[in-house]
Parts: sequence; structure tokens; C-alpha cells
Amino acid sequence: MERFFFISFFLLFPLFFIINITFAFPLSTDSRWIVDDGNKGRRVKLTCVNWPSHLETAVAEGLSKQPLDSIGAKIVSMGFNCVRLTWPLYLATDESFSGIMTVRQSLRKLGLLEALSGFQANNPYILDLPLIKAFQEVVYSLGKHRLMVILDNHTSKPGWCCNDNDGNGFFGDKYLNPQLWIRGLKKMATMFANVSNVVGMSLRNELRGPKQNIKDWYKYMREGAEAVHSMNPNILVIVSGLNYETDLSFLRDRPFEVSFRRKLVFEIHWYGFWSSWEGDNLNKICGRETENIMKMSGFLLEKGFPLLVSEFGIDQRGTNVNDNRFLSCFMALAADLDLDWAIWTLAGSYYVREKTIGYDETYGVLDWSWSGVRNSTILQMLSAIQSPFRGPGLMETHPKKILFHPSTGLCIVRKSLFQLKLGSCNRSESFRLSPQRVLSLAEEKILCLKAYEKGKSVKLRLYFSESYCSKWKLLSESKMQLSSITKSGESVCLDVDSDSNDIVTTSCKCLEGDASCDPKSQWFKVVTSTRRRFRVNPFLQVSPYSNTILQEPLSVS
Repeated sequence: MERFFFISFFLLFPLFFIINITFAFPLSTDSRWIVDDGNKGRRVKLTCVNWPSHLETAVAEGLSKQPLDSIGAKIVSMGFNCVRLTWPLYLATDESFSGIMTVRQSLRKLGLLEALSGFQANNPYILDLPLIKAFQEVVYSLGKHRLMVILDNHTSKPGWCCNDNDGNGFFGDKYLNPQLWIRGLKKMATMFANVSNVVGMSLRNELRGPKQNIKDWYKYMREGAEAVHSMNPNILVIVSGLNYETDLSFLRDRPFEVSFRRKLVFEIHWYGFWSSWEGDNLNKICGRETENIMKMSGFLLEKGFPLLVSEFGIDQRGTNVNDNRFLSCFMALAADLDLDWAIWTLAGSYYVREKTIGYDETYGVLDWSWSGVRNSTILQMLSAIQSPFRGPGLMETHPKKILFHPSTGLCIVRKSLFQLKLGSCNRSESFRLSPQRVLSLAEEKILCLKAYEKGKSVKLRLYFSESYCSKWKLLSESKMQLSSITKSGESVCLDVDSDSNDIVTTSCKCLEGDASCDPKSQWFKVVTSTRRRFRVNPFLQVSPYSNTILQEPLSVS
């Protein structure tokens, strides 16, 4: 069974790269980017985790397992800067439910006596709060940890989401009255208008079902967007599409017109289980799925709108072949487009889900007890895309190309003067690809990438002329296999030695056919970056007064 291609990161970098950036809220948009106007319009990349609070109890999950403050600290320690906090519409519109019923009463009503006992031990002060006050307490606690919050109207009736016929899917369904929905949006927007860490509101999760149609989508989503902005003009208004948040393609020809500016964000969802990643050549599947994402929603970036992947996720046990293959493809696109995102889910377990008490959530980044990380390797991979590669205010260097390895979340870095390996993307080498397809270093322009023999390390060599360098091109439908020709005439691709992490060349894999073939070790995404790496000095320096090459014993830590 396929498992993750494991790299020993732990000597390279701390397990969790903590991003400590101060934001001056509120946030706005600048073309396709989310920015902080209070910090000279600098880009803010949303790297969020979903925290469910929309199930039957209508209480944020996990509070029977760990203290609220401890959960906030864990979120920060994992490198996330934001929480997409879900809520059911009834929390805002049914006063007898949310304003009178307490957490204790909600748990008792559902027979969740063990959860009630856990609350008493971990969060006793929340037990006798009305449900809406308990929700507010979670938001305020996240603010104390400098975590941004996106309020996501996930369902109307509290419960697990979703299917086509659950009555929560589209306007006019049993539990989704448009006027009641707008009233609920207004109430939540007003309630959190002066809570600075609430930076956005997602209007509705996963519109779907037999009643969905484009005409009503434009009508009601516009009304919802205007309603939220009228109550709280500071927050981002986040708009989802149709078919479980997979389809915004209709915006290509007809814009979404609202009265306000610089606050509109679109969102999509992308899961591996929505299609098979095993029944065909993986290069072909990844290429096809990436093309579909661009066709259905990615084009909005080119139109000047931010696009938030507000849900993606995988089985955190690491043994699900379909999910593992999906994740590598997702990582490549997320890095290439430098997307904002929110992983599903924080929850390691639920009070009750689909009638199962204490349901173990294998997609949770936390374990069942909410005390530890379920899969540190996956979390380490994600750390590579938690920092922005580019955007307003991030022109720390001229635009450069880095070689990102999506199946590990690492990049090509220097091992020695002429050797390369995988390492933290914060130390990645920057490259230039010439019109003649020569890959040379952007800083040390006298060095280029040379493929010698199949199975041997690829190396840097002095770039006296093009004949000294290999010529590289992207192969396969994934467009992620960098290929060259050796001196003996063999076609090879960049690859990773699984024992040493060294960059080597091997025969190009899985270019066509063979669904069982795994090319992921040869996947390298060429990503544009303007962020400065930790090591700023090159190995080689050229004196401006002569042609002398100066070699210094520089640190690469």
C-alpha cells in the first residue's frame, strides 16, 4: 500500500515553522491578493484550519477534550494564522435555540454525558453559557492568540454536512429560507462588527442539490453579500459557487456585481475523494484535475479576484492511496498559484456525528483526544505553503524561480558548492530558465545545472557557454518532470535519492499508461517567488573589479 514518501526533515528545520506576523486589521483585497491596508497594503496569506461548530450540539468541537485556550495555542503552534469557524443558521435565527439553550442543556438533550463530564473538567465556565455566548467565547479566545477568524455559515439546521437532499442545500430548500438566511447573516455580521480578529464571513457552505440554479445564485448571493457589507463594511465577503463549491465557471461571462469594492473573495473546495486518483496514469490525472480547477474557478485569479480554497483535506493516517496522490497534486497547484487555503479539519473527534458518539475524524490534524498531532509528516509538508511566495509588499528580491517538490513540501537547496539536495523552501536556490532551456542559478549566474549519468547526482558546473550545461524541458501531462539528455544520449529526469535526499537523475517514470506507476518523486513544480531565503550570501561571489571567483566557507544553516 502506498504511503508518504518520507524525508527526514527534522535535522533540516524545526518540526513546525511558526509564522509570527503582526496584522493591522481589517483586511482588504488588491487585485487577486488579500492585503493589510494598515501595513502599507502588504499581502496577508490566509492559511487556515476548519473548526467545526455546526453539528447537532452547535458547540465548537473538542471543548470536552482540551481547554479552549490550549486548543488556540495548538493552532498557533502548527503554523496556522486563521480559523474558519463554522456555524449553523439556527444559531443566529432561533432565539429559543441559541439564546436560551445552554451548552449543558444541548449536551444533555443529545445524551452526551461523557462530553458533559469532559466540559466540566476542561471548560467549566462555558457549560452554562447560552450557545451563542459559547460561540462568541471561542472567537474571543482565538483573538487572544492573534488568530484571524472567518465565520462560515455551514448549514441551517445543526448537523453533519452534506448531501443533495438534506434540506440545507439551496435557496428554497426545507431549511434554507432566503429571507431567514439574510437575517442570520446580518445578525452575525453585526455581532462581530467590533471584533477585530473576525476578518471575513463566508456566506454559505456547499450550495447543492436539485434546486440549484444560476439565476437564483446571482440573486440571493448578491443580497447576502450586500447584507453582510451593510452591517460590517470592514470584513471580507467570501462567496461560494455551485455543486458543493466546485463550480464558479459562470462568472467567466457574467460578473458578480456588488456595490462595494476591495472586499470580495471567492471560495472553492477540492477533495481527492470526489474523483479517482488510482484508475489512470497519475501524471494524466493530475494534469486533468488541475486543468479542471483552472476552468471552473482558477481563472478568477486572472480576473483580479482572490480565490480561497476554504476546504481541502486528506486521510491523516497516511495510508489512503487516493488521498496521498491527490495531496501531491494539490500541493503543486497551491504553491504555483500561491493560494490562500483552509484545511479540513482541526477536529480529531466529534461529540456526535451521524449518530456515532465520540466519532474519530481521520481527516483531523489533531488526534482523537485533541492532545497531539495526528500526522506530523503531513503537517510538515503544509508548512511549505504557509508562508507567501509573492504578493504586494513582498518584493524582498527580484522574481525568481524555485524548484518545489510537492510530495515532500521541500525545495531544491545547496548541499555543497556544486551539489544539490532537498531542504526547507526557506533556503531554496533560485533559478533562471533561459530561452535555450539552460537552468542556471539566479544569484550565481556562472553556475548551471548539469545531468551527467543516469542514477548519478545532478550537479552545478561553471557556465562558460551553453555547451557546458544541460538543456531541460518539462515532460508529461502533469508538467512537473524536468527532463534532459545525458552525454551518452539517455533521457533522464530530476529525481530524489530517498536515502540521502540528494538530487539525482533517473529514467523518466510514468510518462504514459500504467495506473500503478508512481512518478511523484520526480515531480518538481517551478514556482515564482519574491521572498528572501534565510541564507542571503551565495557560495560563489564574483569581484566587480575582476573576473576572479571568490569562494568563501559560508554557512548554509
